[in-house]
Amino acid sequence: MEKIMFLDYETMRFIWWGLLGALMIGFAIMDGFDMGIAAILRWAGRNDTERRIIINTVGPVWEGNQAWLVLAAGAMFAAFPLLYAVTFSGLYVAMFLVLLALILRPVGFKFRSKLTNPRWRALWDWALIIGGVVPPLVFGVALGNVLLGIPFHLDDDLRSFYDGSFFGLFTPFPLLCGLVSLSMVIMHGGVFLALKTEGELEVRARRAASVAAVVMLVLFSLAGVWVAFGMHGYVITEGAGHFAPSNPLTKTVVLEKGAWLINYGAYPWTIGVPVIAYLGAVMAVAFLHLGRAGWAWIASAFSVAAVVGTFGVSTFPFILPSGTDPRSSLTIWDSSSSHMTLFLMFLATVVFLPLVIAYTGWVYRVLRGKVTADDITRSESAY
Repeated sequence: MEKIMFLDYETMRFIWWGLLGALMIGFAIMDGFDMGIAAILRWAGRNDTERRIIINTVGPVWEGNQAWLVLAAGAMFAAFPLLYAVTFSGLYVAMFLVLLALILRPVGFKFRSKLTNPRWRALWDWALIIGGVVPPLVFGVALGNVLLGIPFHLDDDLRSFYDGSFFGLFTPFPLLCGLVSLSMVIMHGGVFLALKTEGELEVRARRAASVAAVVMLVLFSLAGVWVAFGMHGYVITEGAGHFAPSNPLTKTVVLEKGAWLINYGAYPWTIGVPVIAYLGAVMAVAFLHLGRAGWAWIASAFSVAAVVGTFGVSTFPFILPSGTDPRSSLTIWDSSSSHMTLFLMFLATVVFLPLVIAYTGWVYRVLRGKVTADDITRSESAY
């Protein structure tokens, strides 16, 4: 079997770090825009007809978009089981808050159209708004806490113990990261809404996307300055080789100010990742005002991917630093599944991930075009 596994353990670990990042980026791009649209539902839609138009721009696709989150969680469970165990146990309350918000989305989509009473529809509008605001905000807060170091430690049997609290997650820097995440999805959602609507609704969507893009870039810059000058990063000084056993306690880790910038110095090409985040947002706004909403969405997607990618490049090879016991920090080299597991999953991914992407592309091609008031009055399946 070793002869069949033509990719060595080091390569497989790196590939799965990349695949996990790609799935998270896929979730941020594909589910990010419908969360962003939901977040501005009551502002962009000034009456019930406009709100129905907004809901129907994402109504046929939001469930498929959310599948990217399931894929990312499944990949984490299979490829980095220790990461899954520590994250989903230590951050259980935060994850449960996200789950509650996500539950409001299908309920809001399905129940809103059942009655025409304005109060009834307003209630489910706010349910959709909560479902659009809370997940990106909490995910951003979670990533901010990862940069600071999650308060957990491992004992000698590799059992994890969470040393923090739910409210302790919401400190200034993580909240800043949460606002970066929220403004990012509002930008992305506004661009998609401008692509799918017309008239005054398109104008308001374009305005929301432009303002959100500026806010995101300002907050993203502040977060970058904070990471560079206001916090300590993590550095491995001993152990945790690329072929090391999956035991995080075999390494030594120290904290150094500005350490999260080390990869940009070691691999200068990586500076292109945050640069793309800036250029993508600027180009998205420019294309919107030129009336090229399709190109604006592509530029916005690149910006979203680069924002998430900046986090991955900055923290590599760490995937979950420990703020309590730096030695317990998880890296891609010491918290992965076995070589055989990673290889077999890789073969399955090579077969099925292209099918998922192809099917998603086909769906969006079929559903291309603007959503108008006439469409929602004629269609029996409209929300």
